[in-house]
Amino acid sequence: MLELLNTIDAWRARGDAVALATVVKLTGSAPRPAGAKMAVNARGEIAGSVSGGCVEGAVVEAALEVIENGRPQCLHFGIADETAWSVGLMCGGQIDVLIERLDAQFDQIAQLARARRRFAVQTVVSGDHIGARTILPDLDTGNLPGPTGLIDTPAGPAFLDIIAPPDRLYIVGGTHISIALTTIARTLGYHVTVIDPRQMFATPERFAHADALLVAYPHRALTLDMIDTSTCFAILTHDPKVDDPALMLALNSPARYIGALGSRKTHAARLERLRQAGYTETQLARIHAPIGLDIGARAPEEIAVAIAAEMVKTKAGARAS
Repeated sequence: MLELLNTIDAWRARGDAVALATVVKLTGSAPRPAGAKMAVNARGEIAGSVSGGCVEGAVVEAALEVIENGRPQCLHFGIADETAWSVGLMCGGQIDVLIERLDAQFDQIAQLARARRRFAVQTVVSGDHIGARTILPDLDTGNLPGPTGLIDTPAGPAFLDIIAPPDRLYIVGGTHISIALTTIARTLGYHVTVIDPRQMFATPERFAHADALLVAYPHRALTLDMIDTSTCFAILTHDPKVDDPALMLALNSPARYIGALGSRKTHAARLERLRQAGYTETQLARIHAPIGLDIGARAPEEIAVAIAAEMVKTKAGARAS
């Protein structure tokens, strides 16, 4: 959601009406999950996607109708042998896509998303009340009404869209690897904060794409209430004076991913220092080091790809557990 807002704002500012298409149901193999979104304006321009490209053209056509007449539609896409070369999902799955014209209520949704709040939007997807929407704000992890998906309501089947803030990535160290990782992580949807006490490394010119840049020691810039189970750490200074306090903070938190740069020899020495500080083997096993998947990376940009891939793998493992 958040990644579409700037584009939607620009379209609306120039006077374009906008429709939003959302995947509300999927069966079998599909390239995009439930909740995936694509915005379409009255000129036929698009942002986002609801599939791997195989149904977007049909969705745009329907969205233009919805913009014109204001009536929401819920479209079903699938594949059969006789329609293999027509509109459908070539991966063999099936999806339902709800298309709505944006109205004044969307401003409240955008405000909640920009405030990085956890909330839900419940929208009726069929019947006489199709498009009827209820916003459920101020949800925390323990109060979510259910996972994203279809639910039964008195008004008919509805799509419950749980909208959570972007995952956080704290990059410790303003290195060349960090510059590349910032760009990759932003593309993956992370909110990226770069932290380095060394002013010469932590400059806006080097990290123009970061969401935040902090010139400070990480254990002084961050507190435990800024770290949750969706948080990742990439600790990259290769300087124990900076890295060790950052690792201690991360290990005392519920962070999902903790990676640290360094050779196996460097990491062995690091582990011994942390043991002396009282950290257990269970805690130390949470550290991914040498950081990143072993893909033979050498250049800073390649190492950044390996780190990002390891973060993705860790996130997938957390979802499966």
